[in-house]
Amino acid sequence: MNFDKVIAGFFIIFAMTLNFGFFYGELSDITMHSRYELFAAIVINIIATVLKLGDRTQMGSVLLATSLVAVIQLIAAASVWAIAGYNVVISQETTAVIVSLSGGALLANITSVILYIGETVKSKR
Repeated sequence: MNFDKVIAGFFIIFAMTLNFGFFYGELSDITMHSRYELFAAIVINIIATVLKLGDRTQMGSVLLATSLVAVIQLIAAASVWAIAGYNVVISQETTAVIVSLSGGALLANITSVILYIGETVKSKR
């Protein structure tokens, strides 16, 4: 068992599940989406991205690209939330933008997990 692959796989899957946890809920209700979970998703996605930096294969490049997309979209979601105001009631449109950005990041995370699983299955043969 390769311990480095275990750690990388853990953070890749953890990033996806945290992102899903933030994304899940009614699109226009900000109370169903925790800012702490968004922050955790950003941190874990950054860790997963850093872990992918050393891989110099073609698959490693694609995995890094999916992680960068997820990080950028999650940071954009957090930025929109911060600009909208911390103590002010956030409108439904702004909430939809925040959740939609995290949905794009979730799609990038799902792609990353699928590619990671495919790479793992391929390497077994």
